[in-house]
Amino acid sequence: MTVESTASRTPRRGGKRVSAAKKPQDSEPQLVQLLTPEGKRVKHPEHSVDLSPDELRGLYRDMVLTRRFDGEATALQRQGELGLWASLLGQEAAQIGSGRALRDDDYVFPTYREHGVAWCRGVDPTHLLGMFRGVNHGGWDPTSNNFHLYTIVIGSQTLHATGYAMGIAKDGADAAVIAYFGDGASSQGDVAEAFTFSAVYNAPVVFFCQNNQWAISEPTERQTRVPLYQRAQGFGFPGVRVDGNDVLACLAVTRWALERARRGEGPTLVEAFTYRMGAHTTSDDPTKYRHDDERAAWEAKDPILRLRRYLEREKFADDAYFTGIDEESDVLARRVREAVRAMPDPDALSMFDHVYADGHALVDEERAEFAAYQASFAEEGN
Repeated sequence: MTVESTASRTPRRGGKRVSAAKKPQDSEPQLVQLLTPEGKRVKHPEHSVDLSPDELRGLYRDMVLTRRFDGEATALQRQGELGLWASLLGQEAAQIGSGRALRDDDYVFPTYREHGVAWCRGVDPTHLLGMFRGVNHGGWDPTSNNFHLYTIVIGSQTLHATGYAMGIAKDGADAAVIAYFGDGASSQGDVAEAFTFSAVYNAPVVFFCQNNQWAISEPTERQTRVPLYQRAQGFGFPGVRVDGNDVLACLAVTRWALERARRGEGPTLVEAFTYRMGAHTTSDDPTKYRHDDERAAWEAKDPILRLRRYLEREKFADDAYFTGIDEESDVLARRVREAVRAMPDPDALSMFDHVYADGHALVDEERAEFAAYQASFAEEGN
């Protein structure tokens, strides 16, 4: 078992050190790790995973293609093709590891950054971009992949996940639910309420917190006095901190937590201890609140590089394999670019279509007023 301390990290903002609050706990938080940054396998007394070379290569492919898609989306935003983009750079292992632990009948409630989980659920990457281009409110049917639409409101999806989990438990299903959120969202009341309800009703839900160290410009030390996973104790269910840059550990721990939920043992909090390599979104400038040396330290723990090192060490993959994956990523990037630029502009009145399942007098009135407003521009041009 390896350990890592958050107390040793002193965050910086605007080039100045920020004094972190003193931690009340005496011991360092335990970190589940199965693959070191150097690409060496290590054992853990409680969590393990046994994968074939094909499965290991599949995880590598997932992470590389997800990172390439994410980078292409960032470039598209810089070129004016997207209004905004939330990058997952550095968080590929947390998302692919947890995503591949899911069964088809499990249900996912994401935030707005779970592009890797969407990949694992079979959501076409191009469908993720419509909302960020402003041509739809979510470009996929959640029931087709058991992957809910992206949620912009911070933390609200944990309540949705808890209610859904309570529902499937009452239906007698043995499926599980997973809710993703960030370290910043852990300070929201919605998350605390979700913890309470899930514990009291023994809901089959896994709360997967991607602790990427920065809630926009606010460091984790300003969010909590204890490691995030320890918060679960106060609500009466287990919490585990996992190396969020270790795809094998994320897979093993998430699989264990989902199996607990399916057996009727209630919720689990998984804290994936990782790092956001890029900006919070493309509207953010992380150089204003953190230094390059911090990013450099985490680049040495890169999730893709460590798995590649392991594949090379064990001779599970050769240069031809890695070259093939790079070529596949080029094809994906080209397809994404072409699909985004070909997206048609929506009918402006379509925003009123799905406000209610049935008709509503006020919505009908607002639609008519907006249609008249639009028509006035055409009249002025004549």
